Amino acid sequence: MAKENLIEYLKKKAKTNSDEYEEFDISIDDVSIELLRLVQCVSCSLDIAMKYEVKEEGAQKPILLFDKKKYSKKAALLNDSGVVFGFLMDYCKENGDSLRSFRDRLDFALSLYPNHIFFPQLEDNDGNNALSKPTGTFNTIDAKAARDLAFATSVFYSYGRAVPWFLSVLKALKMNSTAFLADFAEWQRVDNCAFGSFDPTTSDHEEIEKMQLVFLRQKFEEKHKEHIFSAVEDIVRLNGAFSRVISDDEERLIETTYNPDDLLSPEAFDLSRFVESSVMQSCQVAVFAGEDGPDYKIL
Repeated sequence: MAKENLIEYLKKKAKTNSDEYEEFDISIDDVSIELLRLVQCVSCSLDIAMKYEVKEEGAQKPILLFDKKKYSKKAALLNDSGVVFGFLMDYCKENGDSLRSFRDRLDFALSLYPNHIFFPQLEDNDGNNALSKPTGTFNTIDAKAARDLAFATSVFYSYGRAVPWFLSVLKALKMNSTAFLADFAEWQRVDNCAFGSFDPTTSDHEEIEKMQLVFLRQKFEEKHKEHIFSAVEDIVRLNGAFSRVISDDEERLIETTYNPDDLLSPEAFDLSRFVESSVMQSCQVAVFAGEDGPDYKIL
């Protein structure tokens, strides 16, 4: 939908006070203060195409330009406004793209705190197993690696609702996003829940959360940081309970090994330092729908 048409549609929807949730596909250039003010008044999310600009189109090896400054600036506006947004990403589409540049683009996208990242090729594979035709810079092996990485991102990050804690976990593990997610893709293959064997769209979020925690325990053990995992598990389960309260409006009870007030503080972003400076405190926590969103109380 063109930006002007979307703005007019949002103005009309705001007047109806409709709670119907909608998703809108837009370009990064469509993001503006005017648009975000309207989006804040309705129930919706913005899906933003994260694409290269092709220079010398038609050349044997075109130059692909990617404006990180533009995306960073627009993502800051989106995050400051509290608007729900995600990215739409392709792989192996343009001659000149490569597995390395795809990973760089994905690392960058995840650093911007999107609510989700969707890969249209995973949803519309036309019987081709979600693999695009190889190019001069993206061979068949790399295309399969990109597909598996995209699927791992979809499961762990998007359907796993990991945005509140994902970067803090990476900081504790001292890993970048794509290295972590490539390891998760391998874990999926071994555990028979890789692409073609597992459908996150029909899976309960608690099922995906269990997968996340099994894999996270393994990664923290590999890094000899087992002492941090209790805090990680608390944060994953607490935020998971918040998300399920939003989706089904039911109270949830969870057990934590740290006080939830501490777990939800800014200090918990640095998990290594948090564990060193915090005292364990076993708590039973009720998570419920409050007046302004999910809330909790210690029982």
